[in-house]
This record gives sequence, structure tokens and C-alpha cells, in this order.
Amino acid sequence: MINKRIQRLREQMRERRMDAYLIPTSDFHQSEYVGEYFKCRQFITGFTGTAGTALVTMDQAFLWTDGRYFVQAEKQLSGTEVKLCRMGDPGVPTIEEFLREALPQDGVLGVDGRTISCEFGETLTTFLHAKNISLACKEDLVGLLWEDRPALSAEPVWILEDKYSGVTSPEKIKMLRRDMRHAGADATF
Repeated sequence: MINKRIQRLREQMRERRMDAYLIPTSDFHQSEYVGEYFKCRQFITGFTGTAGTALVTMDQAFLWTDGRYFVQAEKQLSGTEVKLCRMGDPGVPTIEEFLREALPQDGVLGVDGRTISCEFGETLTTFLHAKNISLACKEDLVGLLWEDRPALSAEPVWILEDKYSGVTSPEKIKMLRRDMRHAGADATF
């Protein structure tokens, strides 16, 4: 099932002329512990740990994870084409290093841009600049394949009480405005 999903992802990549597709664990807020809707990396690889990044190229699939998950990942990836990249082990490249070596000149790396930070997007762009590799970040290709994908959470939000946050909302706004003045900023997001 995992290998078939990867093949279907490659079909989507081929249609869009992507050489690789990156699938982080995070949601739109860069959370490590994501809701069911955001478990795209798990859907594609079968790995259920809370930390890891998948990368699918036209002929290989990889999962980078840290030492907390080596044993679990080894078991869950067994029988699939996904290769485990043990972060921190000697000889294991970072994702950026791997991409720089593996992607062709003028290649395209796809990713759902909503699931990576601006900083990581800029890091990727800078890292891949030497080979003129572009970042295609406007489509959730895994979402196109995931037919029974759970719905986004519709749970109501709640305000964290001051006794837990330590500072009231008006105090936080006052501190933010002070910091903005010091930075010479007129507005912030």
C-alpha cells in the first residue's frame, strides 16, 4: 500500500515536472504534534513517529528521523521502498545536503509551502541556488491522493488562562508594541 501511494505521488510529481517532493511532519503552525489531517508524512511512509521528514524522488523514497525513532522507523518502513536516514549518524547527509547532490541542475523541489517555515523555505532556496533548483510550494500533492483524509479540526479555540500563561493579553500587547517601537516597526503579523 505504501509503495503504491509513493507511485501515485510520483505520477503527480511527473505531471508537474517535479524532481522531488518533500513531506515534513508539521502543520500550518509548525507543530510537531499534528492533528490527523496533517499526518501526510505518515500517510506516505507508514512511519507514525512525531518527528521526521520524508522525501520522494522519481526513483527513491527516504525518511529522515532522529535517534528517538530509529528502531520504530526500521520496523514501520520494513517492506516498503522507503529508506531510513538516521539523522546524526556518520555519513548521513542532511536533507539539504542530499537535495543539493541528488537534484539535477535546474530541477524542481515540491513541498506544500504551508507546512514549512519561511526560514526553512529560504534556507532551501539558498542551499539549492547553486544548481538553479526552484521550489514549487503551492500544492499539497499528498492531499490530492489521500481520498479518506480526516477533516480539519473544527474544535473551538480557548484562551489560556493568565495563571498558565503568566501574562495577561493586554500586557503581552503592551510588550509587543514596546518591542516594535525599539525595532522601528509600524506593524507586525
